[in-house]
Amino acid sequence: MRLQCEPIEMRLRHRFTIARGSEDVSRSLIVHLFAEGLEGLGEVTPSGRYDESVELIERQMREVTLEGANLLDVEETLSRVPQERRGAMCALDIALHDLAGKRLGVPLYELFGLDPSAAKPTSFTIGIADIETTLAKVREAAHMPILKVKLGGGREIETVEAIRAEFTGTIRVDANEGWPPEEAVRLLKELKRFDLEFCEQPVPAGHPEHLRYVKERSPIPIFTDEDSRTPEDVSALAGCVDGINVKLVKCGGMREGARMIRAAHALGMKVMIGCMIESSVLSAAGAHLTPMAEYADIDGPLLVADDPFEGLEYRGAQLCLSTAPGLGVRRRAAA
Repeated sequence: MRLQCEPIEMRLRHRFTIARGSEDVSRSLIVHLFAEGLEGLGEVTPSGRYDESVELIERQMREVTLEGANLLDVEETLSRVPQERRGAMCALDIALHDLAGKRLGVPLYELFGLDPSAAKPTSFTIGIADIETTLAKVREAAHMPILKVKLGGGREIETVEAIRAEFTGTIRVDANEGWPPEEAVRLLKELKRFDLEFCEQPVPAGHPEHLRYVKERSPIPIFTDEDSRTPEDVSALAGCVDGINVKLVKCGGMREGARMIRAAHALGMKVMIGCMIESSVLSAAGAHLTPMAEYADIDGPLLVADDPFEGLEYRGAQLCLSTAPGLGVRRRAAA
């Protein structure tokens, strides 16, 4: 058995801006796991928010030893990666699951005992920009029934008002830690008239009591993102939010993601499966878990111009899970 790392860069269709910064290119690390004549694919799209980079995770992957591993024993094999290295764990976890599905001849939703017809429709993300540019993006995404609008850069009310004047579908907003608690409450009360489904991470992470303060005063449901990184974070959020965003790249892959989903549901919270700006490898892994969740935000491959992989299909916004073994993802012939 052998691990091989492949850094990739993908050009974004539009500059992507959130409250913390902007990017024009997304960098990912693809992991190839070769065993028994098969190849398992994994991916991690590191976030500087968690002090991770492609170079760091590639070094960490080279330290993983698979000697003597039973690759169908995902839990034992993943224990060879230190718990704090969630990005490396994510890449290896997805490659292990893809390989297991291929060895057993089943798609990953079947490996998890899930119904593919229960896969969720995804939202489509509109990054922060001036209002004219924002509206151009909204018109380009007119066929998508759910938009997630990034806020936190100012002109929040004007931006959502302009979008709502043109878009009649579902709107979610995401402030990416952009507001102090009192400002969040004030803005959410003003935003109520635009019929928003929920607001994601309105305040800086690390203070569940601030989330509780906002939730108790907000007319709009509150979800986390940066505050829900790992399964160990979930219990502290009970009663503080209405739901959590689970991202495989943050929690450590599909196994940890499923743990987070079950923990959140046990504590009365809803779940959205989210993504970074990533290829179809990582997004397909998240998509296979969406039958467990209430919402999906799996639009990473839609935001890039040159995804080198294919196999995750969208019927409009509806995620369509491949019946092929494993992830159901393969490299594009032209990539």
